[in-house]
Amino acid sequence: MLRHVIPPARFFSQVSNEIIRHPRLSSDAVRLLTWQLSLPLNAEESLSRTATRAGIKKGAFLRAKGQLKAEGYVHEWRQQGVRGLWSTVQLVSSVPLSEAEAAAVRGGGVPVVAPAVTSPAAGRPTGRAAGRHPENTPKGNTSHHQEPDAACDAAREAVTDLHHLDRRLRVPRGMLPQLATLAAQWLARGHTADGVRTEIRRSLPATDTCIHSPGGLVRYILREPPTTQLPRPAPVPRVAQMRECESESHIQPLLFRPTTDETTCPSCTAAQDSLTPERNDRR
Repeated sequence: MLRHVIPPARFFSQVSNEIIRHPRLSSDAVRLLTWQLSLPLNAEESLSRTATRAGIKKGAFLRAKGQLKAEGYVHEWRQQGVRGLWSTVQLVSSVPLSEAEAAAVRGGGVPVVAPAVTSPAAGRPTGRAAGRHPENTPKGNTSHHQEPDAACDAAREAVTDLHHLDRRLRVPRGMLPQLATLAAQWLARGHTADGVRTEIRRSLPATDTCIHSPGGLVRYILREPPTTQLPRPAPVPRVAQMRECESESHIQPLLFRPTTDETTCPSCTAAQDSLTPERNDRR
């Protein structure tokens, strides 16, 4: 078994292996839980809304929610408001919590979680802490949003507004971070943002071919950056930078390289300058 893993540099969430490898949680339950844990702390998104965004159908959502509640990762309370309206309060935790521990977290307490009563997913039961800071301060910036740098800006520039290159490249905005990560690998090997966009345009199919998955195609094109530089555009021929002398003193057309906006070659210009004093004297 071969694995190729690139640690993300930004916009990632830390999820324990106990959740990923949990033997009693279905794939929908794990996806629902990890999606909720990846949201900012102040995000007010219900489990049903997350299931809709994740493409989980109603029946699968109810089963996944039941599994998460049974394992202690999700807790719910019904409460009545001032006008008599009922609402549901949901608590999602990264560790299993009992009813008493969940109630303490809801009330703002700092409970110390004892080993789970249910059989653990992997390893021995260990004590857990909920609602308090870790004992060791994590190093570096572990927030969802990091300060952008020049490399990140160039990588995002390379994959943004690709429909300007070709109208068929309507890439979903949700795929832009993934494509920017791939573009950053190209930039790390010495390529430029314009070079990456040139490679994308060059690798597109014929113009009469429909592209059903633009994001997947761009991801395939950028999957592995070449070890050598992309071919640079051909240099502009020197003759393209030259201009024909407009003086009538030449038998055949004469080309010269202007320095500014002059219309005659240096010889004709010097001859005209030398005649100027004589004309002024005659006047």
